[in-house]
This record gives sequence, C-alpha cells and structure tokens, in this order.
Amino acid sequence: MDILEKTTLDLVGGAVREKTGFVTTFRHQISVERGGEEGDCLHTRMGHYHALHGFPSCVVTDGVVNFFLARTDKVQRVGFDPRLTRVAHSVSRMRPLKKIACTSLLVAVVIGVLSELTGNKWQYRMTVDIHYRMESTPYGQHDYELWKSVLNGSMYRWKESVVRQLTKKDCKCEKEESSLRSLLNWSSVTELETAFNVAERHEVKQRREKEYQHFQQRTKTSADALLIARANSPLEYPIQGVEVRPLKSILIPGLSLQAKYWHRYEVNLTAALGTFDVAAEVDEVTVEGAGQMHLSLSSAQVDNLNRQLQFITYTNTIFNPNTADTVLLKTAGHQAAFTIRIRHPVIPKLYNVKSQSGYNVSALVTVATKTFLRYDKLRELISSIRRFYPTVTIVIADDSNNPQKIEGPFIEQYFMPFGKGWFAGRNLAISQVTTKYLLWVDDDFIFTSNTKVEKLMDILEKTTLDLVGGAVREKTGFVTTFRHQISVERGGEEGDCLHTRMGHYHALHGFPSCVVTDGVVNFFLARTDKVQRVGFDPRLTRVAHS
Repeated sequence: MDILEKTTLDLVGGAVREKTGFVTTFRHQISVERGGEEGDCLHTRMGHYHALHGFPSCVVTDGVVNFFLARTDKVQRVGFDPRLTRVAHSVSRMRPLKKIACTSLLVAVVIGVLSELTGNKWQYRMTVDIHYRMESTPYGQHDYELWKSVLNGSMYRWKESVVRQLTKKDCKCEKEESSLRSLLNWSSVTELETAFNVAERHEVKQRREKEYQHFQQRTKTSADALLIARANSPLEYPIQGVEVRPLKSILIPGLSLQAKYWHRYEVNLTAALGTFDVAAEVDEVTVEGAGQMHLSLSSAQVDNLNRQLQFITYTNTIFNPNTADTVLLKTAGHQAAFTIRIRHPVIPKLYNVKSQSGYNVSALVTVATKTFLRYDKLRELISSIRRFYPTVTIVIADDSNNPQKIEGPFIEQYFMPFGKGWFAGRNLAISQVTTKYLLWVDDDFIFTSNTKVEKLMDILEKTTLDLVGGAVREKTGFVTTFRHQISVERGGEEGDCLHTRMGHYHALHGFPSCVVTDGVVNFFLARTDKVQRVGFDPRLTRVAHS
C-alpha cells in the first residue's frame, strides 16, 4: 500500500514462496514490435526496465506474479478475458495499468506493449504473432514521409547509428536457429493464426481488416491528426499529432526556421523525458548536444539549417508510458513549446464473424441479465428469446437465496452471494461476455415479433456510438424509452453539481427516428469492450438504470 499511496502506479506485485522454498516473483517485459504484411509481433521476455525512485529494492516491469495489490478502478477498467481459462497470470490483459517490481516486493507498471531492452542475454523469451493488421504503416506518425520531402540542394551524410533506430520497425515471428544463444534465451514462437484452418485464414484476415477499419473510424478523431503551426514567429513546429512509443525514437516533423537576413541562424531544443539527435549531418551546420536533452543547431545558411531540422530525432529515455514530453524550441528573441505524446498503441479487440446476408445475431450478440427471486419471469424471458433467436447465448447472474439451476442450451448461469444487487450482477454477467455486442435485458422482459436486435446492431455497425437503447412496452401499453441528459456544472467551494434532465441533443444522422442522449432504458445493445471498461458501481443495489 505504501508504494501505491506514494506513487502514480496502479499495481504492485509481491513474491510467492513455494513449498520447496523457491521464490517466484515474475519480471516480464512485454512489447509489440511492428511487423510486415502479416501483422505485428508480441514479445514477452524476462527482465525489467529500471529502479523505482524512492524504493531502491523495486524495479519497473510489465508482468507480475498472481499476488498483487492494485487500484480497484484500474483493474475493473482493464478486466481479464474470460476465454483464458488455464493460464491466468497478470500479464494476460493488464498492459494499460502501471506496476513495479521489488526484490521481495514486485512492483510493475503495466500499460501496454513495451520496448525491447538490450544487454540482458540471460532471458526467457517468447514471441507471439498477433496478426491484426493487413498493412504495415508507422503507428500514429506521418513523419516518415519527410524522407521523401526534404529540401533539395544541401549535402548531407546519414548518421547510421540514429537511422537504425528509426528504421528498426519490422519484426518476424520466427524461431531462431538452434544455437547456444537461442538456448540461453529459451526462445519460442507461438503463431496465433494456427487457431484457424489454413483454408479459412485468408477470409479471416479480410474480416479482421474490416473490423480494424471500423475500430479506426470509431476511435480516431481530429485530435490525433498531425498539425503544424506555420510561422507567425520565425518558428514552425508541430502543435499536435506527434507520438512516440516508450523508449523508442521518431523523427520530429514540421520543424523549420522562417527567418531572413540574419548573420547566423541558431535553433535550440530542450526536452525533459528524452534526448535529441540527427539522422543525417548537413554540411555547414554545427550540431551540439547530440544524444542529450538539449540540442543546439547553428549555421550561416538558413536553407542548410532547415534541411538539418528535418533530420532531428527524439528518443524517449525515461520510462513513463502514458505521458507527454514538452519540447521547448528557441531562436533569437522567440520561443515556442510543443508536446510529444508518449504512449503505446491501442491494440483493438477484433471479432471474426463470417459474412452472410444480414447480421448473424448468435455470433455477434450475447444476451445478459440479472435475476433475483423470480424464476418464473426468467423462464418466460428465455422462452420468448428462443422463439426468435434460438441459438443466441444467454448469460444470467443470480443472487437469489435459494438458487435454481436453469437448464438449456446456450445458457450460462452464475450464482452470487444472496442480495448482492443489480450492479454487482451486471458486472458479473458482462464480464463473461465474449461476443462483439451484449444485449442487456431485465429478467421480466418478453421478446415479441417487434423485438429486432438487428436494427440495434445496424446502428452500432454504421456509427461510432457505443450503446443504443430500445423501448420497453409495459402491460398497460405505455412505452418507456428514457431520454436523459446528464451534465456536470461547475459549482462553488462545496463542489460541482450533477444534473439529470429529460431530453436529448439531436437526431442521429442516417437514422431519423433515433436521437443522441445520455441515459437509456434497461434494454440496450452495447459494444462489449466499452461496457466492460466502464462497469457498474456494485454499491448501487436497488436502482440500476444505465
């Protein structure tokens, strides 16, 4: 607890002593290296990154043993894949968290895919080909196009040691040939594509590529685009869209000095979490501070200086994989600042669903519900679902005091302590969903011929929305939809105000009968990964609308 209270870390792992006396700690590094057309490579190695400041016996790593203390909200947000049933160490889906490791107290920063550190020759190494991309393009970076757009005229010489760091992007998931080094590294390779038959792999890749494009459309915004601030002052520089993976190198795009008739031109760059260097050395340009946090460039020729600026590289050197470095850019009488975002790429969860006419509800949707002391209503619900969707999976969370087993195909029932409540039940039910979408229903609902899950799916497939709510018709004939707007208004010293009002914002483009709002009724279809990331507060036991 002391480590979590005094640091920004999210998870701290301990050590487990076996009966034999052997102590297990786990110090695993995890990284995703860019591959070729077949996809990227996921590497797992024994090792750590550096000591934790203030805790000299602790080191930063990625994977810890199954004895750890963590911030509850972070673990709930990340979750664990219920399809992994036998191997269950904390590296399975904990990359977005932070953690560290100690000699007797293993602490780890688990945020995502981590870079390979050199120099550790005695290490266990596993490589997994994750195969999720059809094309290999630099993640989040447009700066590699600068190689094609540098100015003509100035002579330069490549700086091979720096260029290798920039171009080392392709990996191959191939086991090393039998050698002493490979034996010492315990090298092994697992190709996940072998889960599919050879005959269907091509179609699987095509479907996953389509899923990946949908993921990009939902998650990428204008805030991710590279923008260059044109010279209002003499300085041009990127104002957003520059990213680097932790402990990796990039070219900094858009640097330029738009000045005329100076006796000598000089530009200085200063960073806090990384170092600068040059990928090539341009004639008649003086470079001071290469490989350091402060870099100075000067030349009597502005064209040569601008050519040199196009070869400036930034290397992240301080491991903090979800932050940003502020770079100060200075010239005579002028100063500017821009940020370089340091983070891992988001690895999307892609779903392999065979194409057919219309939507395959059974393959894409799981129905989830929570029941309590009304099995007659639950059985009526299941019976009505089976009339229209006979093979869809139904997940039931049950906190009744005398639980009854619900029999039938495609039914998963999970029992809870008595009276745990609606939200605790929701968390349990949705944690077991593995399909792309989950449909939430109350246990006293009845499906009718007007219950068209396909219509809800059509909205999520064609928009960037994460959740779409339906309508519930009461026995009296009254139809409940819920259209609630939720906002937080700034308050005074006593705090802010949470407002909930009836209403909506605007119509949904392409679906004129739908509107955009914040709160919906307890009948909704949602993207499973989004709901699992948000979760529900288990302390709310009786009132449970979304």
